Amino acid sequence: MITGVVESDEGRIRLKVKGARGRAHEVEAVIDTGYSECLTLPSTLVAALNLPWRSLDRGMLADGTECLFDVYEAQVVWDGKVCRILVDEADTHPLVGMGLLRGFELKMQVCPHGKVTIKRLPLK
Repeated sequence: MITGVVESDEGRIRLKVKGARGRAHEVEAVIDTGYSECLTLPSTLVAALNLPWRSLDRGMLADGTECLFDVYEAQVVWDGKVCRILVDEADTHPLVGMGLLRGFELKMQVCPHGKVTIKRLPLK
């Protein structure tokens, strides 16, 4: 199970992200159910972790603006396991999207200092 807290009406969790050469960095990420991919990281962290570039992707922001994103590969510790994921480079606060939440139950107490829990769903 993954736990976090609600601050400023945003669910936040901490993740360990690993780069190509085993470098690791803990990040605080905002849960964004409107984001369909796995994770965004700012360019400074992408460079610090020396993440390998994989592709260019097109995405639409909440305001309808279409953007191009560089996509990198990283590893994250998710629910106690190391997972290989794709990361969109975006110079904003890191976001966790639906790609990482797939197969999990998300609960948030949306109040100051509310609990965030993310629990693996049983396999069907």
